[in-house]
Amino acid sequence: MIIEAFLALLRDDPQMPTAVQIAERAGYSVRSIFERFPDLNALRVAATDYSLAQAAALAPARHVDGDRATRLRSHVITRAHTCERGIALWRVLLASQDESEELRARVRVARQRTVDRIELMYKVELSMLSELHRKEILIALEAVTDMESWARMRELYGLSFEEACAVWISAIDRLLLPTPAGA
Repeated sequence: MIIEAFLALLRDDPQMPTAVQIAERAGYSVRSIFERFPDLNALRVAATDYSLAQAAALAPARHVDGDRATRLRSHVITRAHTCERGIALWRVLLASQDESEELRARVRVARQRTVDRIELMYKVELSMLSELHRKEILIALEAVTDMESWARMRELYGLSFEEACAVWISAIDRLLLPTPAGA
């Protein structure tokens, strides 16, 4: 309940909530929070672990063996939903990571999971590249599909969910080599 309250408060306001706000939202006392977590950093770490596990459970890789258009759409829609759910926590993590090696490690894990998913979804196209070019394309694709990229499209440019997905699909499609015939 405490973690859920913390995440809900972040979705309402991207500023790090206070222990009092978290306790009120969870229906607990402040003391109860600190009985379970030694400090708010420990709560951020626990919330991050919870969110990473939730993202993995809610976003299994789908259509991995589909044609290119199917894989693109599946990957982008899955990633977009992950970004919609996780942007508030992501911003707190980025702002707080200098305070904690544990948080820096979670940021690295989240980014690596994004890269791993990209490698899985576009293995056919990536397999045709030299190691250096493959690494460069992976870096570019991770940057394109970063949570802040999603947030910019939605918040700054006012794109709908569908419009933002179309932008990502187009960008990824342009970065990848053509899919070999018969693949």
